Amino acid sequence: MEPSTTAAAQTSSDAPPSDEAVNLTKIRQLLKAKDDTQRFVGLALLKSVLDNSQQLRENEQVVQSLWDSLPSKFLDRLLRTGSKPSNQNAKEMLDLVVSVLYTFAALLPEQSRGDAKFADRIPGLVGTVLYSSEETTALVLQLLHTLVSSPNGAQALVRVEDLSPLTETAPTHAIVLDILRFSWLNAMTVVEDKRALSLRIDDGIRSLVSSFTGTDAVTLLEFLGSFLRQADSAILSPQPKWLKTVVGYVQNLVTSRPTPEARSAYTNVAASLLQAYPSSVPELLFTDEKRDEKPFAYLLINLLLIDIRSSAPRLLEQLNTPEYPKTSRRLASAFDVICIFIGYLVRSLEDESLETLIMPPDSLFKIRKSISETISVAVEYLRDRWDASVAGAMGLHPDARVATAETASGSHRTLAWDAIANTADNDPYILSAVRALALWLREEENELLRKEATGLIDMFMDLYRASTAEKLDFRSAILVALEALITLDQGCELLLRHDGWQILSDDLTGILQESSTAGHEGEASRGIEVVRVLLQVAEQEYSGTQEDWMNLITTVAAWHVSGQELPPVVQEFQVAVLQLCCTLLAGANGGARSRYRYSISAINGIANRLSRSIGRDSFVREPMEDVLATLDGFVRVG
Repeated sequence: MEPSTTAAAQTSSDAPPSDEAVNLTKIRQLLKAKDDTQRFVGLALLKSVLDNSQQLRENEQVVQSLWDSLPSKFLDRLLRTGSKPSNQNAKEMLDLVVSVLYTFAALLPEQSRGDAKFADRIPGLVGTVLYSSEETTALVLQLLHTLVSSPNGAQALVRVEDLSPLTETAPTHAIVLDILRFSWLNAMTVVEDKRALSLRIDDGIRSLVSSFTGTDAVTLLEFLGSFLRQADSAILSPQPKWLKTVVGYVQNLVTSRPTPEARSAYTNVAASLLQAYPSSVPELLFTDEKRDEKPFAYLLINLLLIDIRSSAPRLLEQLNTPEYPKTSRRLASAFDVICIFIGYLVRSLEDESLETLIMPPDSLFKIRKSISETISVAVEYLRDRWDASVAGAMGLHPDARVATAETASGSHRTLAWDAIANTADNDPYILSAVRALALWLREEENELLRKEATGLIDMFMDLYRASTAEKLDFRSAILVALEALITLDQGCELLLRHDGWQILSDDLTGILQESSTAGHEGEASRGIEVVRVLLQVAEQEYSGTQEDWMNLITTVAAWHVSGQELPPVVQEFQVAVLQLCCTLLAGANGGARSRYRYSISAINGIANRLSRSIGRDSFVREPMEDVLATLDGFVRVG
């Protein structure tokens, strides 16, 4: 039976009772009555008590007992009845039940928000959104925002089959986007049926995208930029149908006169889309079917480059301002988009099946020049930022790095100047800038730019050493940069001056040990890049192999090879290490080779064992044979 509309009208007109006149026992009795009219009166009295008695609100035990006395089925009936516009007193009923639930969610301990009594009300709360007053809608959305922060609440929202009441209000209530983001991300951490969750998320995003038709979609794009960056890629739908529409929203913003908020939204979402859907989004975003004189890709990349260049001069002074995290994220996203564009551009230029370029030659020339200018600005900023973080100001003597002050919180550099939240070695913008710099140095044979970038090698080595699983990992990006920089004699000299050989060979040793026990393909791939750099350094050293480089020979000689067949990338890495050993031995003088004859013999045995696990048709078969022949020659001579 539905609550009496007469009782609702009567209660709404009565003055709320005073705290002294309220008998909590009477309220509990009314709430436990079988008649919904009495329950409604008890609920109204309960709201009055909660609103007017601060002492009671602070009594956790009493609040918990009142919450326990609320019948769940009665709350559901109130939510259903309040969602029927035909009911004369629907608004009063809905206002009351939402207010009471909101109050209890605020007063009860945080762990209680994941209880079934809250989670089971979520479907009913979602259904009320389109029928409640503006004030009650705000309370419902805030309540949902609180409840989905728990895994149980998140799963309860995910199980709601019809999210249209929420998605339809999203354009006017930005909190809806946070509710969906929190619920989906929290559900991903505990989900068992990934396929079902993927379908629910895809349906929800499709409904959101449809709801923003006719708007600038700035809040939607900002939401997608954040959600896709944090989401588990294994759960996201691989080919969502809403991609083209979202890219259309991005294009509309870019081609209009974007506000700072719009610029942030399209930059972040473009980066997130490209990273989440690398096989489909680049073509949608960078290929212009209209074949205009100034294609969309040209306009987008040009705007991102201008944003980076214009923002760089003010970044250092903003490091500890509240705005810096958002600025850093936007500029990091801009660099990420540029990296992916460069890769897409290189692949398209190499693809002989394409009849035309992705943009006219003059536009490509202008973009190329603009990228080089931006990378030069980035090099200057990276130098200033690193100097500030380790020495306090550009140009100070390196000894300034040593000076420290002993304080209650520990030892600190006296002149250090860096962001409190995101230090230089843990700032996403620095990582994205280094990645873009590295890629452009490799793809664009600009000797002037490479000479300029060699001034960052000390920073690269410090960042390489500091990279760990807990912090940002700069290692792969730095290796790509070094591959270009050590083509210059100055680059090789600076790398060795800043302990580059030792840092890289230590990393190589660690990867070698891992590859023997558990074929870590990601680590092996980085190991190949390390070998490529060290090989280039060794081959360019005019005086031959330096004595301390031979430590690597001793290390490899102690390497245990399991003999089992490993993934191709791991085999490639192991053969590359042996090739490096051959190069070092070839560059060493006769006396050094004589001193290391036992290590050479051990490495030869390792190579023979490894060779037996490599198939005849393997792509590393030929280099493996070369290694065996070279080592065999050293053994015979020794």
